[in-house]
Amino acid sequence: MASLVSVERASLALGTAQVLDGVSLGVNGGDRIGVVGRNGGGKTTLLRVLAGTREPDDGRVARTGGLRVGVLTQDDSLDAAATVHASVLGGMAEHEWAADPRIRDVLVGLLGGLDAPVVGGMDATVGPLSGGERRRVALAALLVAAPDLLLLDEPTNHLDVEGVAWLAEHLAGSFARPDTGLVVITHDRWFLDAVATRTWEVESGLVHQYEGGYAAYVLAKAERDRLAGVIAERRGNLLRKELAWLRRGPPARTSKPKFRIDAANALIADEPPPRDDVELMRFATNRLGKDVVDLLDARLTVGDRVLLDCFTWRLAPGERVGLVGVNGAGKSTLLRALAGQVPLAAGKRTVGVTVKIAFLTQEVRELDAWASRRVIEAVEDVRSVVRFGKKDLTASQLAQRLGFTGPRQQTRVGDLSGGERRRLQLTRLLMDEPNVLLLDEPTNDLDIETLTSLEDLLDGWAGTLVVVSHDRYLLERVCDRQLALLGDGRLRELPGGVEEYLRLRRDLVDRGEGVREVPGAEASRAAVPAPASGAEGASPGELREARKVMARVEKQLARLAQREDRIHAAMAEAATDHERVLVLNRELREVVDEREGLELEWLEAAEITG
Repeated sequence: MASLVSVERASLALGTAQVLDGVSLGVNGGDRIGVVGRNGGGKTTLLRVLAGTREPDDGRVARTGGLRVGVLTQDDSLDAAATVHASVLGGMAEHEWAADPRIRDVLVGLLGGLDAPVVGGMDATVGPLSGGERRRVALAALLVAAPDLLLLDEPTNHLDVEGVAWLAEHLAGSFARPDTGLVVITHDRWFLDAVATRTWEVESGLVHQYEGGYAAYVLAKAERDRLAGVIAERRGNLLRKELAWLRRGPPARTSKPKFRIDAANALIADEPPPRDDVELMRFATNRLGKDVVDLLDARLTVGDRVLLDCFTWRLAPGERVGLVGVNGAGKSTLLRALAGQVPLAAGKRTVGVTVKIAFLTQEVRELDAWASRRVIEAVEDVRSVVRFGKKDLTASQLAQRLGFTGPRQQTRVGDLSGGERRRLQLTRLLMDEPNVLLLDEPTNDLDIETLTSLEDLLDGWAGTLVVVSHDRYLLERVCDRQLALLGDGRLRELPGGVEEYLRLRRDLVDRGEGVREVPGAEASRAAVPAPASGAEGASPGELREARKVMARVEKQLARLAQREDRIHAAMAEAATDHERVLVLNRELREVVDEREGLELEWLEAAEITG
């Protein structure tokens, strides 16, 4: 493959921090590279060096002649007085862009189509747009321009699950040619696995390079530790727990690594499951009793708009629920209704006697009062010791687990970055020992290391959890059940997870019943499927038959899950036997196809039961 950009022995210091220290690397045609690392570790600086907007103090950067480079920064440079049309399409003639399916795909995927309903229309002025809308416009402009080398800094920020899935598919297809390259900084681990063929980790001035996406990165890093002989001293390392979870998950996560998987498997042979659901449920029931938060025959509105109507939702002790949906569908409003911060237009909200709710919002202004105080003081103000599962953690220990090392705990709150303020919010919430935790986009501004630490904490947290997030990896990792607000006013169970949500959304859009975002759409009726209430018009006989179908399908799904686990285990054992892996992979595809058919059958029956 032709070299697009090569960096030789580059060094760069920002103040007293050595951000790059003798780094040598290159981007070749056909590369799709994900860049990970802690916040402030030098990822954005590396991107600027590749783009040529920042020269290294020492070393050399060479680029192919005539290389067209496109850069998405975290602060766009759009002309506030320009229209969306001018910003995205420039002076391109209408017949030119309208006849290009690639450009039309970008307009639909990011802006909602030729009418651009997501950003208020193609003739809308850029200036009044929100930060998320401006980011979509800037990203659309870059993708329409189709540069040879595309450099993206956190492109999934402000995108919903559907938008992230579209972007991953588009980038994987558009940058598969041998004359193009992609480098993307991201903390979205699902996106990283879906897009990247290589991963760079920026750490302590160095750049470690790995083949494959996030799964490959975790496996390779664990193998590197094993070979360095440090595992005996780091048996409790979060990396091993993350690796254990990855190996128990879908095999697609581990399809890309080219190093010895058997060594990584040996590393986690004695690692317990990340979460003991039975034990945590027992703890949660003891702490919460049987009643948590119930919304009964509830109606939820914003102004004159009805978000949800006549729906019942009973949160159980120890339940872990993920909420997904288009932006504007009402996910945050629903969380506020659960917290009691938004009154119901109709219906009733009941709360158990022992319930103690903690609500992580998307705002960080609550920390302004602590601007002149140290981080550790802001944490100890809540409590000095907290109980997590069977362990007691001091304020300092919990802060350290969420990324505040000893020296950083002495930093003034006012001097923290956006990601660090988010971490401090979480730390203060968890120190208050809630037993119901509501998290609204908890992954915003958090790096992968902090996300892994947060997930590890939540694995051992005994309580009821409701998470709104576009981070599919987080939802899979910490939630056992998922619900969707589809943008059509309905709230549904998702037995097939996010993939089921995306299929339902595609069906809605194809029928003209849903849009990508719904800032002003009229909502209709909503209901969480529950066996106790039947769909309108269904006879008692039809209801009984539908419940029988659901019970039968659930048993079949359970058997399929066991068969899938056996196939995964066999594939791990036969990792070096290519022919055997191919046979097992065919069996696995048959299981997946059968499971998808059963899930659709379950959904059809669930529609009848209401």
